[in-house]
Amino acid sequence: MNNKCRLCRRASEKLFLKGDRCATPKCAMVKRNYVPGFHGPKASRRRLSDYGSQLAEKQKMKRMYGLREKQFRLIFEKAAKKSGDAGKNFLRALEMRLDNVVYRLGWATSRSAARQLVNHGHFIVNDRKVDIPSFTVKVGQIVKAKKSSLNNRYFKTAAERLKKSERPSWLNLETDGLLSKVLHEPKDGDLPQNVNAQVIIEYYSK
Repeated sequence: MNNKCRLCRRASEKLFLKGDRCATPKCAMVKRNYVPGFHGPKASRRRLSDYGSQLAEKQKMKRMYGLREKQFRLIFEKAAKKSGDAGKNFLRALEMRLDNVVYRLGWATSRSAARQLVNHGHFIVNDRKVDIPSFTVKVGQIVKAKKSSLNNRYFKTAAERLKKSERPSWLNLETDGLLSKVLHEPKDGDLPQNVNAQVIIEYYSK
């Protein structure tokens, strides 16, 4: 069983780490919806302490976005310094990373695949090539694939999927030019609903 699938089973929910496979009967959460390990389906899930619950939520969110601890904590520290709700600021900062934007638009079926596409220099932000997945997009900026990349077989297929895929309200797609504009920062309803950012704030605030 793939390590990514084990992470979903450990979290007891789909984290959509393997793209399209997560929506099929082959998904580990369909075939083996129990904790990984020797005891398998016979193993019971232990009641977690407050600290254990906070740690589990932090690990789940970190894995969702595919970040290492140092990266994840740095984003938290920057978000915590801003005025307003620290948890929502944290989620907005994660959502506005370029790799997540590429994923949310539909160019990739998982954040890890989106990160790889960005690393390989396939995307342009305001007419400038950006190959840093952690790059933070800003309101009003235009994100599009390089013209040379559109000739790639992967991008030809992805372009068709892009036009049909659902995307959050803060990202607008102009299908003719296959370019997208960041309309505004993600609103509360645009933020992931399956994570409790406040619990993570409590974890890091100790």
